Amino acid sequence: MLFNRFHNLPYTLLAGPLTAAALIAAQPALADQEISDREMLVAELAEDESVEDVENSLPLREAASRAARKNTAQDEPPADANTDEPAKVAPDIDLKEIATMPEPASEDDTADAAEPEEATTFELLGSEVRPGTSTRLAWSPNIQIAGLSQPTPVLVVNGVNSGPTLCLTAAVHGDELNGIEIVRRTVYDLNPEKLSGRVVGIPIVNLPGFQQATRYLPDRRDLNRHFPGSPDGSLADRIAHSLFENVIRKCDMLVDIHTGSQKRTNLPQLRADMNNPDVAAFTRGFDRMAVVHSSGSSGMLRTAAVEAGIRTVTMEAGESHRIQEHQIDAGVNSLTSLLDKEGMISRMFVWGDPEPVYYDSNWVRVPNGGILFSEVDLGARVSEGEVLGYVADPITNAQHPIRAISDGRIIGMAVDQVVMAGFAAYHVGTEAEVPGE
Repeated sequence: MLFNRFHNLPYTLLAGPLTAAALIAAQPALADQEISDREMLVAELAEDESVEDVENSLPLREAASRAARKNTAQDEPPADANTDEPAKVAPDIDLKEIATMPEPASEDDTADAAEPEEATTFELLGSEVRPGTSTRLAWSPNIQIAGLSQPTPVLVVNGVNSGPTLCLTAAVHGDELNGIEIVRRTVYDLNPEKLSGRVVGIPIVNLPGFQQATRYLPDRRDLNRHFPGSPDGSLADRIAHSLFENVIRKCDMLVDIHTGSQKRTNLPQLRADMNNPDVAAFTRGFDRMAVVHSSGSSGMLRTAAVEAGIRTVTMEAGESHRIQEHQIDAGVNSLTSLLDKEGMISRMFVWGDPEPVYYDSNWVRVPNGGILFSEVDLGARVSEGEVLGYVADPITNAQHPIRAISDGRIIGMAVDQVVMAGFAAYHVGTEAEVPGE
């Protein structure tokens, strides 16, 4: 069976909107508690993943010292991971069909499991996905009120031939929509009878945030600051722990797809720790995708996965709250090239000219508050001192130019909006020679 792209297929796998009871339960009971929670949030969250994580990245080191960092992975699952229970056989279904999501696996569901085929059968979320089949599974972190629990769809394609396991995650931040469509189109385009290895796609990791069109979880935490999580921590810790132990550890490679946040947009690019030789090699499988060196922060899914021995990059494409066709096409194209590079598919793929690796980058911040007006476009090449835009004071009519502080390329920028002094407005990537080469 051949899986074609269905660009206009409605995503009906999602659960419906949260009930009124759930929305009421998610709000603080008293106004003073709400004010206190907001103050705590401002103090706890980083300004923006696209800003501080890149600015604080470790510089590149010599190749020998890079290799020394590699052996920190912990491949053994934790003691509480359930690996002994038999698995039920997942139904082979056409992912193009509109179907009701199955309930998460329970103990009773695993009683009549068939004999596993160890060489090629893929066990995930209490199910066995046979070779040459595709299916929909359900992941639930089991942290909701029982009567309001909503499982998250997980798409799985298990190829007829052996190979690596690639995981695709999107909407870890619930308002980042481009990645959802990138995962959908990539997974639905796969034919399991012509696939070597497995592809696991989670189009919407943060389902509550997606339903509320917000970046955060119901407890107002950023899920991408809590990996690998813990089973007895905060709500975010528990969700992160469940996803990491039940899905992420089953994979050899991971692409976590994001967009710009806080009214910023990003040129299609990868964020990768280029100090890690395996990760650096992994980035070469993505066609027409610029690479920005970023060590990553503690708590990020990318950082936790790399530490667990999983080759991982973050893909950035466009801005939040929007579906952008050009950015989606770039993401799908680069994932197709990755599948081809890893030997998972065989297609007549035409590689484009390689994009540069930006080992250095800087954020240009606005000098004054006002309304931002940009004079450059995303992807433009700029020179030091060039005017990138200006901030206009709507009351005094004063106009303050914003100038590039180095030669480079605009790889991320804020959309025109009201800004305060110090707001990070333009991300300029600069190509640099790798030390030791």
